[in-house]
Amino acid sequence: MIIGAERHRRDHPFLVKVAVVPSIIAAPAFLLTLTALFWAGNAIAGQLAVGHVHPFQLVLLRWIMVAGVLWAIYGHEVRAHWPVIKPMFWRLVLLAFTGFTAFNILFYLASERTTAVNVGILQGAMPGLVLIGTVLAYRTRVSALQSAGVIITMVGVVLIATRGNPASLLTEAINSGDALMLVAALFYAAYTVALHNRPRIPGAVFFTLLAAFAAVTSLPPAIGEALLLEGYRMPSMQGWLVTLYIAIFPSCLAQLFFLRGVDAIGPGRAGVFINLVPVFASLLAVLLLGQEFAWYHGAALALVLGGVWLAQRPGS
Repeated sequence: MIIGAERHRRDHPFLVKVAVVPSIIAAPAFLLTLTALFWAGNAIAGQLAVGHVHPFQLVLLRWIMVAGVLWAIYGHEVRAHWPVIKPMFWRLVLLAFTGFTAFNILFYLASERTTAVNVGILQGAMPGLVLIGTVLAYRTRVSALQSAGVIITMVGVVLIATRGNPASLLTEAINSGDALMLVAALFYAAYTVALHNRPRIPGAVFFTLLAAFAAVTSLPPAIGEALLLEGYRMPSMQGWLVTLYIAIFPSCLAQLFFLRGVDAIGPGRAGVFINLVPVFASLLAVLLLGQEFAWYHGAALALVLGGVWLAQRPGS
């Protein structure tokens, strides 16, 4: 999702390249709402990919598409900033693997084992995990209200993971898909926390570089999948369409729109729109996939969103 929002406001050369559209369509709130919708659509795409494109294959194809387009546009800028990039080369490779490759592999594996409703709501817990990460990594001080927000968010996560029966933790295992999504959220939270020390280069250059690294680091898992998975095959037509959607909307356009929104209204206000992701994911899963929306989904959604809202409050 986010790739270092606090520095995007000065990446004007990148923002100038965003397609010129009418002022109403370019309104920050509209673009940021679309961003949340596209990211929520990734949960639906993960479900539609099952049986049509293999998870590791999907991740590799996604980043090859994204990196190919971005490199054609910004490759010369990456080369121009190479003196700044070179000392952090391996750290950036690890960053790309954590936030782009590992997260998405786990995300699509989870999609094979749990519902899009669960994936979307569990994804909404990431801001709380990021706050915990910043405390552990940078000794950031948090208020009692923020701490309460994180706790409330985690209660929502437990409610989803246990299908509304927290007592089952004592007697039953958590659904493997939900567990994978929680691990994926931890990977992305770690990636987001690590962005605090990213190189001082434009956001477009940074995103292009990480997309290229993600394509490379996605290759070994995809090769292993092709060699070891029985019945391995190339994507079906639906698989290619899902992959194309993921490459264009959650990967490219959502990032472009988010950067434009941050430039217009600042990272703090823009970040609030991310809370729409689990809302949209739940609605899309019910409307497009016909998945059940049980009482515990509603309760968990309220807890996650309410907890994230509290965790963003600066007051004590």
